Amino acid sequence: MTFEIGLTLGIIVMALVLFATEKLRVDLIALIVLLLAAITGLVPKEDVFSGFANPAVITIWAVYIVSGGLFKTGVADILGSFILRLSGTGEARLIAVIMLVCGIMSAFMNNVGAVAVLMPAVIGISNKTKIPVSKLLIPLAFSSLLGGSMTLIGTPANILAQGILVARGLPSFGFFDITPMGIIALLTGIIYMVLIGRHLLPVRVTASDLKVSKQLRPYIGEVQVNPQSPLVGKKLGESKLGEEHDLIVLSVRRDGNLLTRLHRDFIIEQNDRLILEGSAQNLITAQDDLNLISQPNPDIDLVDLDTEDSYIFEATLSPCSKIDGRTLKEVRFRDRFGFTALAIWRYGDVITERLRDIPLHFGDALLLQGPPGRVAALSDGNEFLVLQHVDIEKRGRKNKAPLAAGIMLLVIALAIFSNLGIATSMVIGSVLMVLTGCLTMDEAYDSIDWRTVFLVGGMLTLGIAMENTGTAQFLSNLLLGTIGDLGPTALLAGIYLLSALITQPMSNAAAVVLMVPIAVEIALGINVNILTFVMAVVIGAATSFMTPVGHKANVLVFGPGGYKFFDFTRVGFLLTAFLFIVSMIFLPILWPF
Repeated sequence: MTFEIGLTLGIIVMALVLFATEKLRVDLIALIVLLLAAITGLVPKEDVFSGFANPAVITIWAVYIVSGGLFKTGVADILGSFILRLSGTGEARLIAVIMLVCGIMSAFMNNVGAVAVLMPAVIGISNKTKIPVSKLLIPLAFSSLLGGSMTLIGTPANILAQGILVARGLPSFGFFDITPMGIIALLTGIIYMVLIGRHLLPVRVTASDLKVSKQLRPYIGEVQVNPQSPLVGKKLGESKLGEEHDLIVLSVRRDGNLLTRLHRDFIIEQNDRLILEGSAQNLITAQDDLNLISQPNPDIDLVDLDTEDSYIFEATLSPCSKIDGRTLKEVRFRDRFGFTALAIWRYGDVITERLRDIPLHFGDALLLQGPPGRVAALSDGNEFLVLQHVDIEKRGRKNKAPLAAGIMLLVIALAIFSNLGIATSMVIGSVLMVLTGCLTMDEAYDSIDWRTVFLVGGMLTLGIAMENTGTAQFLSNLLLGTIGDLGPTALLAGIYLLSALITQPMSNAAAVVLMVPIAVEIALGINVNILTFVMAVVIGAATSFMTPVGHKANVLVFGPGGYKFFDFTRVGFLLTAFLFIVSMIFLPILWPF
């Protein structure tokens, strides 16, 4: 082992540790890896940033834009809603239909986007059928990962694997070449979830559950504003009820009317009755400090506040939200969006205190209250995903839906039948989405998951370092020396299992960057079909089932489903095992050694 190989292995280990501990963002880790490869001279300076110009990276951001066009025009909503209406009310059939629909959608659009589109409809069906939503959201997330394996544009990992092969002048996949194996993987997941997995799925309480309403009841009280109270004549924003007393004004009773359209300039008048959320101690302190009179009202509940003028619903951060890591206070949530946060659901626990000062994170579920008329606007924005079905008729660009669908079909046709390549075809689709008004340019930029773009661009530099220093060859020789005598099937199993293992703490795109060079070297070393081994990496890297942080699709359903960390492990472990067995049977059949 040379010094350069040792140095490269050190960077790989460091990256794996950082990915697993989640102390830093994944895109920052990728940039650190890139800089270390440059500073140590493992990659020539002219190649350090070449990853960002790689056709795979261009394809990835273009796919996000095209997916954004399908979302904004309601194409994905129409498809999802139409098929989900056929699902019936039985749990097994419902799970099967949800997974089939999400899997098909994920083959042609960003898989996190597919989950985001279908999750509100799935939650709505859960409410109607009384099937716990925790029984449905893990299958939804898992099917998006499996469905992404059906086309080259299904996931960034597929695009990356193809890009690495093309860059090295090796045989590569056609647009639908991986579809047979992808279909087998999706069907395996559906059969497993219907027959076994659904019995392992937990029943969890979620933020919109009636049990949470009862849990919040002790934190809701009503006080009357005395004529001598210092609050009389003050604006709500000047009252300091939130900053000094950690109390949230949910609504105001005035002259027999319940007022819910509150904002920071709302004037408090004498004899107003304020319905507040906060701890009993904070309510008592506020009464003493602000001359408020407690109103005995033991029956007050969230249901009382869910009226025609005041709607209570659940939302979560969208995949492209810029609010991740910021507090409600920092983003001026109530003034900006018009809603009041009642509770935050995180890691299966309900948070009700100091909500304004708690940094929000992707995967949190928020229980919100506010005017119904603003829900559609909140849904159409890029910051939050409203976890209820928003009528497609309310989307301003529904007339563009056929146009967006036509652009998607054009992109697929260009990718298959022209010599332009997938990257150029996808960019053509992206530009057409903007030119035709399916998206604005700002919305196109907002549709891109820039973390993934920087993650892939940075990690591709590590792939170059692995090739230049001989690290990929070193690791392949190590694997050959360990199990090479057992034949190509054993080596294929080793590559698959290694890919499945390292994808759990890190992005599947990063796992592909690390594993494809090794898989290629092994295939070349034993003179077998390269595509068989690369496909093992692609399928193995898609098995991010055992932790909620393994993939953004899992994180997205984590809070709304009320899941605990090991719920994913309990359901995902056996699915990973079954997929391994199925892959070892069918990979050599579809791509013979």
